Amino acid sequence: MELVKGFINWLCEPTIFFGLSVLLFIAMFTLRGWVKPRNAMILFAGMTVFFIVSMFDPNFRLIVAKPDNVPIAGMLFLVAFFSWVGLKQAFDNDERIAKGLGPAEKDESSQKVLVWPDLVYSEFICLILLSVLLIAWAILLQAPTEEPANLTRSPNPSKAPWYFLGLQEMLVYFDPWLAGVVFPSLIIVGLMAIPYLDVNPKGNGYYTFKERRWEILTYLFGFIVLWILLVIQGTFLRGPNWNFFGPYERWDLHKLEALTNVNLSEFIYVKWLPMAGWSGGLPRFWLFREMWGILLIVAYFAIPPILLARGAFRGFYQKLGLIRYNVMMFLMLFMLALPIKMFLRWTLNLKYLVAINEFFFNI
Repeated sequence: MELVKGFINWLCEPTIFFGLSVLLFIAMFTLRGWVKPRNAMILFAGMTVFFIVSMFDPNFRLIVAKPDNVPIAGMLFLVAFFSWVGLKQAFDNDERIAKGLGPAEKDESSQKVLVWPDLVYSEFICLILLSVLLIAWAILLQAPTEEPANLTRSPNPSKAPWYFLGLQEMLVYFDPWLAGVVFPSLIIVGLMAIPYLDVNPKGNGYYTFKERRWEILTYLFGFIVLWILLVIQGTFLRGPNWNFFGPYERWDLHKLEALTNVNLSEFIYVKWLPMAGWSGGLPRFWLFREMWGILLIVAYFAIPPILLARGAFRGFYQKLGLIRYNVMMFLMLFMLALPIKMFLRWTLNLKYLVAINEFFFNI
């Protein structure tokens, strides 16, 4: 049993955990057999058994059974369930459309039901069930209130509410002005821009994946991989001093990890260029010191849109036009900047690509 726990703790190392999560995300759409009710029931039963068996471990139980974390554990099952419901209906409609039958929603549109009594009765039953659930929850789980705030004593780890844990996790990899202002603003702007960037007329009023493959993949990657996954990391895998801990690993306050974070300019001028004979050290003038990071960021946002417009994204460029295409690419590249920066931190301990401390401007 300890060997299995150690293996699971190893799988939860950040690079392995994130990489496996991306592979599972891809498998959701390539291995479609899992959406069949029987296979889905086996997967959900496996998740449930895993949680029940893991609750016998004191370290796992201490984290998952914490009143703050119980709804997040429940959220995992809800996200998995509703993802299954949506993808199952989408895959079923794809098969129907391929056979020339049309989506199932068109057949259901002829079977109309009245708001009264059908819809009202259903909503009333849901209201009763949820009220019972909330009452039982309030009785069985104590409210996670703590002692009054004390400036001389901070919790370790000090975590934000679960809906802000994704932002708190991003603060590890980006400066506060980026993680706390720019990224949330672009998330809101990106969601607002969807009706103007999405020119695909198919899929309106019915579930489908084949006809809206790009739109669904992009949205779910941002929601599941780049948001839900960060919430999971911040809730269950971040411990004292914001270090990574496995789900069965004891939260050791004295655990120290060698996190000597290095900026890109230090990599270039201190580590790499001296091998080629450079002995000038780190330049003092910020523009000369950080020009490599600035050029890299400019190239990241400038070159891929041009290359993709002539290659894989030629169809998008022709449908969207110059302005909307560039807006879409800017939002996508900003979204991909998060996992890129995460892997750079985990593998190279790279802190900033551009570190202009003279103006408190870091990227």
